[in-house]
Amino acid sequence: MRWAFITDIHANRQAFEAVLADARAQGATHFALLGDFVGYGADPAWVVEQAMALAAEGAVAVQGNHDEAVVRGSTPGMHADARAVVDWTRAQLGEAQLRFLAQLPMQAPGEPGHCLFVHANAYDPRGWEYVQGRAEAMKSLHAHPARIQVCGHMHEPMLFHLSGTGKAGEFRPVAGVPVPLPGHRQWLVIPGSCGQPRDGNPAACYALLDPPASELEDARLSYRRVAYDVDAACAALRASALPPPLVERLARRLALGE
Repeated sequence: MRWAFITDIHANRQAFEAVLADARAQGATHFALLGDFVGYGADPAWVVEQAMALAAEGAVAVQGNHDEAVVRGSTPGMHADARAVVDWTRAQLGEAQLRFLAQLPMQAPGEPGHCLFVHANAYDPRGWEYVQGRAEAMKSLHAHPARIQVCGHMHEPMLFHLSGTGKAGEFRPVAGVPVPLPGHRQWLVIPGSCGQPRDGNPAACYALLDPPASELEDARLSYRRVAYDVDAACAALRASALPPPLVERLARRLALGE
């Protein structure tokens, strides 16, 4: 059994296609989708349809803040760019797709290594607070007994652990280098964004987990970076009806990994 953890796709069809192809080539048999299927990108309907198909096949899926915003609809208090993206995205989605996003849970358990899947954090899932460092990671790990928490929301790959003494530590993961996850610690895995990485590298992020075969073995985690057709993703944005100045800002962020 090998799990693929994918998050923050943000309506980026090209990135999602590339990550799914890579995950399957790497032998992934199970998928966890950690929210923010929509927002920023040009293909929300296609991405949501793929998520619906994966969920129908047994994938875990949870709701992200952008999904919630699109379900709820724009409000006058939103920034103009956010309101434009929400309104445009809602117009691209059908009733079944909106219903799928609306019915997604805030968090979900998973079989591999007693996982918890949640978009932002385990201590206040609907508050959408970011796990930016050890302090937030410790709060999230203390909030739920799962041995492995998997979160999205942060667009950079990160890894935290909680020792038996209750102190949090962190690792800077390196793509392609497996990390053992000993069972005597709790772990918080942040795969990084599939559709809009923000660490200066435009390659799509996701992570793979091999659960332990027995209680005597460690789980193994691998972070992955997948090159995809960024130019095509930017061209799709430019072909949309989103405001041109906004499109250029979004396209620049994709190209630079910002």
